Order: sequence, then structure tokens, then C-alpha cells
Amino acid sequence: MDHVAEGFAIGLETHEWQREPDRAASRRQRLSARGPYRAAVPARIADLSVPVSAQTQAEVEDAIREITRFDADVTALAERRAQAEGEDPATELAPLASALLRTESASSSEIEGVTAGARALALAAIEAKTGPNAQLVTANVVAMQRAVELADDISVGSILAAHEALLGGHEYAAPGRFRTAQVWIGSNAVSPHTATFVPPHHTRVAAGMEDLISFVQRADLPVLVQCAIAHAQFETIHPFNDGNGRVGRMLVHAMLRHADVTRRLTVPISAGLLTDTSAYFRALTAYREGDLEPIVQQFANASFRAVANGRELVDDLERIYDGWSTRLASRRGSAARRLLPHLLNQPAVNVAHIQHVTGAALSAAQRAVEQLENVEILTRASSGRRNRVWLAPEVIDALDAFAERVGRRG
Repeated sequence: MDHVAEGFAIGLETHEWQREPDRAASRRQRLSARGPYRAAVPARIADLSVPVSAQTQAEVEDAIREITRFDADVTALAERRAQAEGEDPATELAPLASALLRTESASSSEIEGVTAGARALALAAIEAKTGPNAQLVTANVVAMQRAVELADDISVGSILAAHEALLGGHEYAAPGRFRTAQVWIGSNAVSPHTATFVPPHHTRVAAGMEDLISFVQRADLPVLVQCAIAHAQFETIHPFNDGNGRVGRMLVHAMLRHADVTRRLTVPISAGLLTDTSAYFRALTAYREGDLEPIVQQFANASFRAVANGRELVDDLERIYDGWSTRLASRRGSAARRLLPHLLNQPAVNVAHIQHVTGAALSAAQRAVEQLENVEILTRASSGRRNRVWLAPEVIDALDAFAERVGRRG
């Protein structure tokens, strides 16, 4: 490797292994799981110098400019619309910001093999019947919101809070708590002996996380370089039983918000990483060997892809909204009109949800549904008379098109 940075490579240490007696395994697997094993010893990175090549540095600076410009452009778009319609700019921006955050959460989950389409996610958000994957991605949306809200206080405590929001109720994951046992990475490995990567022994997690937070709080590094390395170090420490990848990518967004690179939006960087997950995982491996360049380049490239795809999604949603505004004849203050922006980020609704987001009475909410059905903005998702749900199919299609453009290769 040409860019090995001094001090970043992991060490290794030996630990005794106690085989889990109740775990099913073949004779070959049992034989391979005998004796001591070696686990990573994470580098202490809080005060290390962070060398990257001039070319990578230039790419990172360009990526940061693109992210900042995207955030500013979408905010300005919302402000112009608000001025034209006499609305609060925050009200106009919120649906676009929420839609982008949801796409980021969905992409981050898909990197971990947790996949759910836009329709399932929309239904899960109003607690309509969906599968477990949609519920997990919905929890990821909530956790991402929590992480961004805590951007001014990036600490061990705020990371634990994000993990609790992500996996609350899933006791196997010990939500909101660091792991207390050895974990390993490798789909076919029944013990750390044959694993692809063995993170640090659980007794090293707390100190490793304190060191990471000290690194995150530095102000002498290019922001995206710092984000990429902090993320890779987090994944190396692997502090939780489950949810490490998703929380580690939340950390990136909290850092971008803390540094004022993003002010109002969550740029879907995970969608950029999702395009080639094999390269992303190889970059994490290279980081553990002391080579910083690949993971930094992955985040720079992912940022460019995220901005391009995010702009296309925003354009699609704006076009849909303009078409709705033309088709719907009801007055500006009606419940149907007030519901339109909410449909951009939550394209599945029931009457109770409409009442909640518009403040309308039951009769007005029911009338809004009728008006929106008549102009084909909403279509009925179920045929029963009880627990009826309606969908905004144009938004579902736009969100699915975003996912298709990711074009996952690895």
C-alpha cells in the first residue's frame, strides 16, 4: 500500500475461547473453533496526524462544496416557494428534508441487508401492517433524526441514545449499551477463529470510544476526511452487538451538521456508498491496515453521487407538487391543500394521520381524502371499510426511482 499512515493500523492480541456448548456446528467447525483466537487492538487515533494525498484532499474539498451547495440550494428553493405561497419557509422545507432523511436511512439499512421499498416504509410510518424490515428502517429514520438533533453534543452518551432509538425493544442488541462479549464478522464463522474480522475484545470498547470522541472533537482536520476516518474507526471498534454500521453512518451526519457543512438537510451519502458496497468494505479493511486513502475516497465519491441523486429526487418531488397544486381546485387553507406538502415525505396516510398533520376535524379530513382521490393524487391501498389507508403513488414512484438510480453493484 502506498499511503500507509503511521499509527493507524490495528494490532492483534490473543484471547482464550470458550466454545458455546449449545451452538449447532459441524465437526469441522467445532475443530476449527478450538484454542485461543486473536482480536483486533484498535489504534489510539485522538492525536494522530492524518496524511492524505493532494489529489484526495482536492476531491474532498470539492465534495464538501457540493454538499454545502446542495443544502443551500434546496433551502433557497423552499424559501422562494414559501414567499410565493405566503407560508413559513420551515414548513416548505420540512417535507423535502424528511424525504432525503428517509432515503438516507433506507440506503444505510440496505448496506446491512435490511431492505424495504418506499411503499412498505410509508405504511410502516403510520403503523400500518408491514414486515419487520420496514419497521427496522423506520426505526433507523427515528435514530437518524436523534443523531442529527444531538449534533451539538457528539459524545458517548449521544451515540448510545442513537443506538437505543435504532434498536429499542430488540434485547438481543442490548439497545443503548455497549456489548459485553466478543463479536466477529463473517457470515459462515461460528467462532472468531475463522472470522473475516474480529473486533476488539469487549473490555477495550469503552476506552476505544472515548478515544474516538476525542478525535471527533478535533477542529484541525478537513471535515470529510475526519468523518471518513471517524466512521472507519467506529466500525473497527464495533461497539454494539448489532446496528454498528447504521449508527456509524449516523455519526457521519452528526459530524457534518456539527461542522455546518449541512444546516437543514441530510444528504443521502449512504446511497452513494450503497452503489458499490464491495469497495466500501474493502476500504474499511484497508483502513485497519493503516491505509486511509480508500475510505476517504469512498466518502468523497459517495458524496458526489448522493448530491446528484438527491437533486434529481428533489426535482421529481417539486414537479409532483406543482402538478398537484394545479389539479386540486380546493382553496388554499383547506385540509386537502394543507396535506399536500406532507404527502411528499409521508406518501401513505389514513384519516387519523391526516387529522394529526393538518389539525382538521374528522369530517374535514374525510372530505380531503375524497377531494384528493377525485383528482388521483391519492389512491386507496386497501379495499376494506375499516383501517383504510391511501397512497400517493407518484411519490412512491419517485422514491423507488431514487433507489433504482443507486444501482447497487456490490
